Amino acid sequence: MKIHLTRSVDFNILLVALFYYLSAEVGFLLSFESIQALPFWPPAGIALAMVILLGRKVWPGIAIGSLVIIVKSYWFGAIYSVQVLMAVSVLIATTAVVEALAGEFLFKRLVKSVYPFAKAVHAFQFLLIALLISWISTGGTVLALGLSNVLASQDWVNALFALWMRNVVGILLFSPVLLAIPGIQFKPTLIKTGEIALFVLCCAGVFFLFQLKALQYVAPFALAFVAIPFLLWLSFRFKGLVAISGYVIASLVAIYATSKQAGPFYLTDLAGDSIILLQVYVVVISVSALVLSAAVHERKQAQQALKKLSENLEAMVQHRTKELEEEIQHRKEAQNKLQVTNDELVKRNTELDNFVYSVSHDLRAPIASILGLINLAKSDRSSNLKDIYLDMMEKSARQQDYFIREILDQSRNARLEVKREPVQFQTLIEEAFEQVDYSNLNGKRVEKVIKVDQDEPFYCDKWRLKVILNNVISNAIRYKNGKDPVVQVNARIDRNRVKLSVQDNGKGIEKKHLSHLGKMFYRATDEGAGSGLGLYIVKETLEKLQGSMAIESEEGHGTTVKFEIPEVGNQVESLAKTVPAMNA
Repeated sequence: MKIHLTRSVDFNILLVALFYYLSAEVGFLLSFESIQALPFWPPAGIALAMVILLGRKVWPGIAIGSLVIIVKSYWFGAIYSVQVLMAVSVLIATTAVVEALAGEFLFKRLVKSVYPFAKAVHAFQFLLIALLISWISTGGTVLALGLSNVLASQDWVNALFALWMRNVVGILLFSPVLLAIPGIQFKPTLIKTGEIALFVLCCAGVFFLFQLKALQYVAPFALAFVAIPFLLWLSFRFKGLVAISGYVIASLVAIYATSKQAGPFYLTDLAGDSIILLQVYVVVISVSALVLSAAVHERKQAQQALKKLSENLEAMVQHRTKELEEEIQHRKEAQNKLQVTNDELVKRNTELDNFVYSVSHDLRAPIASILGLINLAKSDRSSNLKDIYLDMMEKSARQQDYFIREILDQSRNARLEVKREPVQFQTLIEEAFEQVDYSNLNGKRVEKVIKVDQDEPFYCDKWRLKVILNNVISNAIRYKNGKDPVVQVNARIDRNRVKLSVQDNGKGIEKKHLSHLGKMFYRATDEGAGSGLGLYIVKETLEKLQGSMAIESEEGHGTTVKFEIPEVGNQVESLAKTVPAMNA
């Protein structure tokens, strides 16, 4: 990624030339005047950083800045030939440009990142680049000065090493600062602000401590070492630019003090050795700070990546857990449905077995009875018994007809969908009484009591309601108690539900039979020769209508059957209200 300070490449070139020249002035400002030597060369670092950040197109700015600096050099007046001067200038400027371009090429191949200090390996790769490319401009300068006789042949080796060291120091001091600028993310926090204030306070405390008279001789030598813990502090606690700025400031202070013939690196009468000692110190603290800062940054990145991975894994686990819970729930629902289906199949198979047995018995019994009566009538010549035989045949035929109608009702209830039609209970109840078989009353009179409380239409399946009433009223009349039967039917509409009750004064039912009523072919008594299908049909029909039934009976005092049936169209709502109640 390149940063674009302006829209114009020409402006960038001029900007690079200006920076290159100004950085050279900084180098000259901190030079050792006694031996006319520079401890570091800032333009080397400025050129490399600018090419990396702005691209190769700014190389003319490096050439321009280099030519301007050559004109101001102290050895410029030692070359009298214009041609030689031009050749020297071109060679030095060309090697400076080649050095920056070579550094940019190696940087992209090795580091592959604009900010070279995100990983510790990047810091070492950057150091390697600085050590390698510094030989290019160093070699070009020594070669140009040597061939022009400005530099004696016996001084070539020393000059080569001195120029190489100053280039390395210049790159290590200035390139990292510029390369760290694009990655600045200034987000001040109370803790960081307080830590910076504490850092400044500690630095001031150390400075004033070394002003004490007891430490005045030790201070110049100790300061170089005291600065190291502070640089480590910056490298550990702050990101790259702060740590880099820390060692750059410490290095510039050390260079300035040494150039003024003070500090721990100044050796009396050994100015050349002082420069080397100073350069070694600068390289050591620069590389240490860069590597440490990169290692801390890499560790933080690894922690963040690990945290993100942990969060992703946790999210994946939660997602998978949710999927498993849903799958388990689906399996439970499927298992429950399967269990319900199996129970229903077992129930139906049992009912089918009972049905086949009972049908074979109940259908054949009346036929067998009729055939027997016919044989008796044929063999009996007396005409007095004819009416008795016919009455008995009629009774058997009616019994078979009733049983067949029960079977048909059960079949229709199982096959047909529930209808929604208006119901008038007064009319419905009267029709139910009309369809009841009164043949077994033996002269008894049925007293009908009908009470209906209906002020609004009620929508339900009229045929199924009639089946329920027919069966219950028939039982009330069939199981009379030796006196005139009284059957009272009540109907009341209450909030889209009908509450029905059928009460009689018949024989009643023993308590031991109440829990079994509604089972297929179950008979509470053998009297009346019922099939045992009546209440079963009532129960199955109520299930279709999503209604409920309750039977209250006392032996010898009659029976009351109560029903509660929702209006068709409100059954879904009723079911929805029932499910939460069941879950609760």
